[in-house]
Amino acid sequence: MASVTAYETWSTEARRGLGAAAASGHDRKFVVALARGLDVLRAFTATEGLLGNQEIATRAGLPKATVSRLTYTLTKLGYLTHHERLSKYQLAPAALSIGYSALANMRIREVARPYMQELANYTGASVALGSRDRLNLIYIEHCRSAASMMLRLDLGARIPIATTAMGRALLAATPEKERIWLMDHMARREGERWPKVRTGIEQAIKDFSTQGFTMSVGDWQPDVRAVGVPLVPADGSGAFAFNCGAPAFQLTRDRLENDIGPRLVNMARNVEAALSGR
Repeated sequence: MASVTAYETWSTEARRGLGAAAASGHDRKFVVALARGLDVLRAFTATEGLLGNQEIATRAGLPKATVSRLTYTLTKLGYLTHHERLSKYQLAPAALSIGYSALANMRIREVARPYMQELANYTGASVALGSRDRLNLIYIEHCRSAASMMLRLDLGARIPIATTAMGRALLAATPEKERIWLMDHMARREGERWPKVRTGIEQAIKDFSTQGFTMSVGDWQPDVRAVGVPLVPADGSGAFAFNCGAPAFQLTRDRLENDIGPRLVNMARNVEAALSGR
């Protein structure tokens, strides 16, 4: 579903974003201070919007003294707001504007949205578009039907690569060398759960080769079922994946395999064709 050139372009990008220490290596052009500042901003999530210096230090893997200087600087620059009474920080509008500017300039969102909404309406489920954010995926577009009872996930939500249909779809479309590299980092994060998680990923890769889509049936959360399909545009704009999912009581495995999965594959092909102007 994408050209070799597009995969190779992503291959060089895939190693980015695993933290300042992992990314810097011996690259003399790499600005560690800037990377650490961005790591501080990345510590904030949709569900954890207020963080203290120690919490940020833990999430970013940085010394607290370093974080204190960075949060002070980012507050002065308008990227963070400091709540003195709570001794915590929050992302400020200047930081939000960067994210919204990025979203506004992603053409794939505009092209994919009507196709996603059509599928969401048909399935009564939720359809999302995501891209890699370290060892997670971040939602950059999300459509749901009026009848959808999906988890409360929206733009900016992060889900793990290893156990979700969307994440497994992205892995299945990744060149083997890069996939092994990513899985090595996943193994460190998953710890003793890794053998089971790896088995799920390997099965998903087999499913993708035979069916064109991946599945997650209770692997991420026990009551969630979903299918996933990757999309790597030929213009080298990045690597993306779609999912369609709902609570387990709403979607049977048979419907996922024989109805929704094939429809999601067809939807991704339509989006790819529209992006290419075909």
